[in-house]
Amino acid sequence: MKDEWFIRGEKVPMTKEAVRALALSKLALHDARHLIDVGAGTGSVSIEAALANPQLQVTAIERNPAALGLLEENCQRFACRNITLLPGAAPLFIERSADAVFMGGSGGHLTQLIDWSLAQLNPGGRLVMTFILQENLSAALSHLTCSPVTALECQQLQVSVLTALGSGHYFKPHNPVFLLSCEKEHPHG
Repeated sequence: MKDEWFIRGEKVPMTKEAVRALALSKLALHDARHLIDVGAGTGSVSIEAALANPQLQVTAIERNPAALGLLEENCQRFACRNITLLPGAAPLFIERSADAVFMGGSGGHLTQLIDWSLAQLNPGGRLVMTFILQENLSAALSHLTCSPVTALECQQLQVSVLTALGSGHYFKPHNPVFLLSCEKEHPHG
């Protein structure tokens, strides 16, 4: 889905199209029943996941009141009825376990949110996180190497978009984004 299709806010983050496409691919939602989106922002990940996978129930967690308003407007705009908005900051109580968790922001509680996310996941469930800060990437990698996960992967994305400049064009770079993905281990025995 194109970024321009979403209602945006000046200070509300959104996972951009190229990053969102890779994140959704890593979430592997084709057979998933429940996705938790932590720090949902405008809802771009939740909405694209919900529209592409009608069987999927999405729990979108967001603490910012301005973002919640945009998230609700975007859900209405795209007629997404399989998204439940959960106002507040994770970790929150969620009744139902998940097949996938996407974390686009940690609010300064990264390792606590990683542990909470893994506790929410069914065995074999996927955790996908995006970061722009190298310190968060390092902290997440360090924590995940000591966590019950397999298939740990990390990619850096550097996207540039063709943009008009005077009578010509150039590729305007976006900030680099790190994408971490892993699976929760199956219990042994």
